[in-house]
Amino acid sequence: MALIKIAVDAYGGDLAPDVNIEGAISVLNKYSEIKIILVGKEEELKKKLKAKNAEKYNIQIVNADDVFPMSEKPSLIIRRKETSLYKAAELVKNGKADALVSAGNTGALLACSLFVIGRIKNVSRAAIATTFPSKKGFSILLDSGANSEVKPEVLESFGEMGLEYAKFKGNSDPLVGLLNVGEEEEKGTEIQKQANKLLREKLKDSFAGNVEGRDILLGDVDVIVAGGFEGNIALKTMEGTLKFFSSTLKENIKSSGPLGLIGGLLLKKTFNKIGKKFDPSEIGGAFILGVKNIVVKAHGNSNSIAIMNAIRVASEGVEKNLVYEISKHFGG
Repeated sequence: MALIKIAVDAYGGDLAPDVNIEGAISVLNKYSEIKIILVGKEEELKKKLKAKNAEKYNIQIVNADDVFPMSEKPSLIIRRKETSLYKAAELVKNGKADALVSAGNTGALLACSLFVIGRIKNVSRAAIATTFPSKKGFSILLDSGANSEVKPEVLESFGEMGLEYAKFKGNSDPLVGLLNVGEEEEKGTEIQKQANKLLREKLKDSFAGNVEGRDILLGDVDVIVAGGFEGNIALKTMEGTLKFFSSTLKENIKSSGPLGLIGGLLLKKTFNKIGKKFDPSEIGGAFILGVKNIVVKAHGNSNSIAIMNAIRVASEGVEKNLVYEISKHFGG
């Protein structure tokens, strides 16, 4: 099997570059078929790798003297061609890497994906596809933040890409739902109404109609289609709800006296199992669907485990030809 070459934006993310280096080393301890290309300040990266005795690992360094900040206006990335993010995208564009992983500025990563790597033919907009555990296994939400404003036909194309992604993840007969304020077809704005009609015409029995925010984790549908604005709100609401539930549960166990503590200890394995299932670090990252190569966005505050899993996710996308399957669907 040929090596899968993953370009990692070594200076992308709140905790870069250390967590990106550690994540790369961790993944290479598990997967011999992956080669890591760390893109960033060469001399500093060499020193950090040497300090970790990482000379034995299959890690290449590509120098990039500039770093694109998390707070910078995303459109400026196109002019900042010496940044680690831009150079990592160029490696993918030029065929020197098979995939790109970054925990950096989301908007800048999207811009690099679209304007450096390029869109799949007949796909008008790319979308961030975030995966969640659900009662039936998993649910996919797209778009979860790439496009604030979308037209009905764009939402319809998200449904098609989400359907292919769900099949890629092993669901042979996935159902797609459109995020809305109610299940009835007449609910929502004119955009949602038109998108509902287009999705029904295109996806036929694979379209379940409108779904509400509460349905995302229930698993009645496998793919939830949304514009990036409402999708990101739904995403952040779920993250906040899970954190609130976890902290409230811990507080109540501690304040319940000896019996509460004993009960908590007895259920510790179950709590840990559930927590791991919803831990963003374990999920790893989200694909940016609709571009010509595999691009994975890791959370901005990713730790080394999250980076390791983001690289793993990217490798799976390459190995299982996710981009090819989506391209084929759109006639690209």
